[in-house]
Amino acid sequence: MNSTIASALAITPASSARERTIDITTIGAKTGRVRRIEVWFYRVEGEIYLTTSPARRSWYANLLRHPDFTFHLKHGIRADLDAHATPVLDSDARTRLFAAIVDDLNQPRNPAGIPQPVEPLEEWVMGSPLMHVTFPNGENE
Repeated sequence: MNSTIASALAITPASSARERTIDITTIGAKTGRVRRIEVWFYRVEGEIYLTTSPARRSWYANLLRHPDFTFHLKHGIRADLDAHATPVLDSDARTRLFAAIVDDLNQPRNPAGIPQPVEPLEEWVMGSPLMHVTFPNGENE
């Protein structure tokens, strides 16, 4: 694995909003059209996840239907990574992972520069999409 890619994926709670921001290219669940959008990614327990504040998201529907997508790094390095998304549906896993994400977003230093506090943990667990991201070509090793 390229060390610059590994560094870009190795975000921490100290990472800025810019460092967390990527684009993803998905295939539309209903239309079959290519869709590229900007999202944040998170690293919890050494793994990569996609999520957002509680709401329905078209990117989530797209990844449920077509789990293979492109993960575009764009800060520090420009790289287009083949990726695969798996929904996290187990309630215990969701609670554990969202607890880490909410703690990260609510930290006092607030390197991401977001309004705080974010929605309560229970709202994230019940209403937010959560995808575990893996890289078939080894970027997450």
